[in-house]
Amino acid sequence: MSDLVFTPVAHIRTDFPTKFGVPRQSGRTALEARVVFEPPYRDANALRGLAAFSHLWLVWVFSDSLGAGWSPTVRPPRLGGNRRMGVFATRSPFRPNPIGLSAVRLLRVETTPDGPVLVVAGADMRDGTPILDVKPYLPYADCLPEATGGWTDLIPRKPLEVVFPADVPPALADELRPVLADDPRPGYDDEPGRVHGFLFRSLDVRFTVSDGVVTVVSLDRISE
Repeated sequence: MSDLVFTPVAHIRTDFPTKFGVPRQSGRTALEARVVFEPPYRDANALRGLAAFSHLWLVWVFSDSLGAGWSPTVRPPRLGGNRRMGVFATRSPFRPNPIGLSAVRLLRVETTPDGPVLVVAGADMRDGTPILDVKPYLPYADCLPEATGGWTDLIPRKPLEVVFPADVPPALADELRPVLADDPRPGYDDEPGRVHGFLFRSLDVRFTVSDGVVTVVSLDRISE
C-alpha cells in the first residue's frame, strides 16, 4: 500500500510557538491546550461519549521535521548527543514516518462557534501541530505497571530547583516551574551560566542552569 495520504483532523493550540521549551513528554506539566477540529470534523456526533474518559491519546505529526529524512540510529539529546540508539528505540522526530503519540488529560469538551473543542492538559507539542487522530485512553489495556523504560531508566529524573525574579506573578511561576524543572536544554548543552531562552505565550523566557538550579534571568514581553 503505497502513497498513503493522511489528513489532519485538528490542530492543537498551546503556549509554545516554537519547539524549544516544549515539554519533552506528555503529562510532564499541567498546562492546558486546545484541540481545535478542522471544519469537516466539527460534528459533535463524532465526540459522542468522549467526555466520559479522563485521558486521551493524540496521534500527531512532527511537522517541523517533514522532509528532514531519517537514519537507522539517532543521538538522543538526553544522552548528551554522543551516544547512538536505534531510531525505533527512541521518540526522535526524525523517523521514517514523523508521527508522535501523546497521552493527555481531558479536562472538558467546549462548545464553540468553531465546533466542539477539546481542552486537555499535559500536551507536549508546539502551537499549531497537526493532529491525525484522537482516541480514548483505556486504563484496563493501556496502563502497564510492569513496563520498563529501557535506556531511559538510566537518566536521572530529579527535577531541578527553579528560582524566579521576585516580581514574577505566582500563577505564572507555577505554570513555568515544571517546564524549567525538567531542564529544556539538550543533554549535550551543560555549559554553566549560559543563557538559554524560549517563547511562552507572549513572553521571551531567559534562564541559566548551574549546579542543579535553574535561574530565570528575564521574562520580557514580545513586541507585537
